[in-house]
Amino acid sequence: MKTILSYSLSILYYLCFGTLLFSFQIIQWFCLNMFGYYAHKKSVDILNYLILLSLSIIKTRIFFEAESNLPPPGKNVIFIANHQSTYDIPPLIWKLRNYHMKFVSKKELGRGIPSISYNLRNGGSILIDREKPKEAINSIKNFGKFLSKKNFSVLIFPEGTRSKNGKVKKFHRSGLKTLFKNIPDAIIVPISIKNSWKFSSQNYFPMPLGVKIIIRFHNSLSNNLKNFESLIDKVEATIHKQVMS
Repeated sequence: MKTILSYSLSILYYLCFGTLLFSFQIIQWFCLNMFGYYAHKKSVDILNYLILLSLSIIKTRIFFEAESNLPPPGKNVIFIANHQSTYDIPPLIWKLRNYHMKFVSKKELGRGIPSISYNLRNGGSILIDREKPKEAINSIKNFGKFLSKKNFSVLIFPEGTRSKNGKVKKFHRSGLKTLFKNIPDAIIVPISIKNSWKFSSQNYFPMPLGVKIIIRFHNSLSNNLKNFESLIDKVEATIHKQVMS
């Protein structure tokens, strides 16, 4: 009975999810081309809020925790998180919507996914080619300077790929160091994400029912321009400890 329910609710969820993606592909285009950046951003915020609502179809629950107050919007913040599934992103876009948060993403995501690819290409994020590390670092360098000038924030998943079993992978450090160096006034906020890996346990179909996602914002850190390695060590250890607890 549980299996039948899981398949039935998964089909209903994907119908809603697909409708949202295709609809907001058009809405995003209209907002950006008719009214500009802020209207486009608002459409992306609404899309991700509706995605969160649609996850309630499969009984997903999302909990946010914070060890202290987040930095005020309007400042450069580098959010650093572990990565377990594509469903890490909608809750963070909605929760952090006032931070004008951009992404460091792989170039493959810039094509083929309605709404998501469009936002990555047109919303101020950066798409990098992981097969060309020198070119990628140079792009991140220019991206950091752009964020610093605009007082925008950025979310980066330094593991590079999603963890399929929930275990935190070793961080890739070059991109982080480049961001730290080129956004010198940035505040660093580690984020730990637990349990979203369960969505991929059966290759996203059927979707598991009743997943409890816990997203924890850890204490903010100052950008240590003198020792990037120790800063990354601290962020990595903080996230690893929380996720694996």
